[in-house]
Amino acid sequence: MEKRPTAFFYTHGVFFVWLCLAASASCDELALSFYSASCPSAELMVRNTVRSASDMDPTIPGKLLRLLFHDCFVEGCDASVLLQGTGTERSDPANTSLGGFSVIDSAKRLLEIFCPGTVSCADIVALAARDAVEVAGGPVVQIPTGRRDGKVSAASNVRPNIVDTSFTMDEMIKLFSSKGLSFDDLVTLSGAHTIGSAHCSAFSDRFQQDSKGKLKLVDTSLDNAYAGELMRQCPAGANPSPTVKIDPNTSFAFDNQYYQNLIAHRGLFQSDSVLLNDDRTRKLVESLAQDQVIFFESWAQSFLKLASIGVKTGEEGEIRASCPITNA
Repeated sequence: MEKRPTAFFYTHGVFFVWLCLAASASCDELALSFYSASCPSAELMVRNTVRSASDMDPTIPGKLLRLLFHDCFVEGCDASVLLQGTGTERSDPANTSLGGFSVIDSAKRLLEIFCPGTVSCADIVALAARDAVEVAGGPVVQIPTGRRDGKVSAASNVRPNIVDTSFTMDEMIKLFSSKGLSFDDLVTLSGAHTIGSAHCSAFSDRFQQDSKGKLKLVDTSLDNAYAGELMRQCPAGANPSPTVKIDPNTSFAFDNQYYQNLIAHRGLFQSDSVLLNDDRTRKLVESLAQDQVIFFESWAQSFLKLASIGVKTGEEGEIRASCPITNA
């Protein structure tokens, strides 16, 4: 995919990145400080909402980051995942475990008081995910805004467009490539798993239940001691499915521990482990595991590409008055 020129520099603890993908609709209409005249405090209000919610619930950053992935990979970054109703993306079983909606709604209510009809839900989702990384100790990244909210949200579009935790490397490469994302983006954005949690059912394919009802490891790429911990946390037949931290070492910190876990064969999902096992991605995994600064630099660039997938601008979308419903 053609890339337009990228500006990338680091100053005063902030990563500034400007990159626009040719495949992103009307991407030229996105701009840094898009709301500088129409709602100067927009980004600050989102940031404060995210920080306040995260102070009360440390799981919020992981939820907001995952929400952006599920939004952008289906219909582009247009807040279509927020729409409620029968047959919407949000109603699909793959999205029932998503969280962070209340944080987005809180930010939107505040923005509607001070800047009615101005800031899109799509921008709030992107900014909230950006801020969630910062709150968790990750890099501060400046991203352009000006996204419009989509009017289409279909559950049937979800499964073909999101990564399943059992995916092979080839399956992930095909999906990421269809979104304009590279090998490096795949490895870097997988680093989002440094925060967040997962239901045991999401990695049950790595175990098998024996005749006595106990679990045994069938995926030999997984560290035995780690597998034992997972089996203790995820007993066979547990209902509802318990949750475990994706990164058990620093579960609430956005850092490069995820890659160190991969090298130790302690990646939670099969889709994590294949990053180390595949020759095409192993070297980058090792590099990011050794140097957190390199990870943060890579993250800044790949995150911007993620947040620019299929954006709608101008007449292509709307500014919803309420994020869960389209305007009348």
